[in-house]
Amino acid sequence: MFQSRITGMGFYVPDNVVTNHDLTKIMDTSDEWIQERSGIQERRWVKPGSDDTSSVMGAKAARKAIEDAGLTKDDIDFIVFATLSPDYYFPGGGVQIQHLLGMPNIGALDVRNQCTGFIYSLTVADQFIKTGMYKNILVIGAEFHSNGLDKTTRGRQVAVLFGDGAGAVVLSRSDKEGHGILTANLHSQGEYAEQLAVTAPAMKKWVTELMANPDDLSYYPYMDGPLVFKHAINRFGESMEEAMQAVNITPEQVNLFIPHQANLRISQMVQRKFRFRDNQVFNNIQKYGNTTAATIPIALVEAREQGRIKEGDYVILSAFGGGFTWGSVILRW
Repeated sequence: MFQSRITGMGFYVPDNVVTNHDLTKIMDTSDEWIQERSGIQERRWVKPGSDDTSSVMGAKAARKAIEDAGLTKDDIDFIVFATLSPDYYFPGGGVQIQHLLGMPNIGALDVRNQCTGFIYSLTVADQFIKTGMYKNILVIGAEFHSNGLDKTTRGRQVAVLFGDGAGAVVLSRSDKEGHGILTANLHSQGEYAEQLAVTAPAMKKWVTELMANPDDLSYYPYMDGPLVFKHAINRFGESMEEAMQAVNITPEQVNLFIPHQANLRISQMVQRKFRFRDNQVFNNIQKYGNTTAATIPIALVEAREQGRIKEGDYVILSAFGGGFTWGSVILRW
């Protein structure tokens, strides 16, 4: 069975920086309130009139990842694209990226697992490579949240958390045993599906029904914050322990833990649970907010740029989010 490893990475975020102080001009909130609850100081939002969408931003990140891998678009065999904010109800954005990049008629798969979308996508790509079906797979996470948020005081508990952006990696076949993706686990608990969700428009509730009831806010994100917080801490821990046991390493041997950037307070509590030192954990939610499927690949790029990842390092990627879904991946760099 083949091994798979990340050979290229790239990310893209809009130029438009929206600080917590900017949000105080459009809703009843404060920098202190936002930072205390989430750790976020600013985020990027697509400017009105911009051509950026989830697919467009995903393609921009993908170009950088392909170049970083020393490949061309014609070397890519398959696309796995994760987003909760696709350009269209259907088709999925993977085919748009194939077109935007001018690729051959390769397959494109869309993954709808929200905050764990990149973990799920990376695991799917890993299996395609391990079985020998593909050699180089483009794995992308991208989100265009800002166009679908309730940017009023009514929606502030959710709106202040999310940002726009995209991250991508190229996952390639490798014969270097003991390196690349060593293990992965994926989990779900659908009984909590509506505790972090956008429930409309959908086949159960179409646009005409929403228009008939102006008080129906089901097209905005809903989150039971305390419930999500509690489950996130527990599920992060369980999944990470499962992954470390699978490759027989201890928390002390982990060189870098990159959590999904949902909330800095969650990351800090997971850090305390495993007694990770500060130099074992990478967070950048302070700058970008929660970009959902894009958070982990964006963080991966920045961690490498800052010299936080070196050859031979054990790196844990872990995420929890809507579904509820959660999972972890361990790589040997």
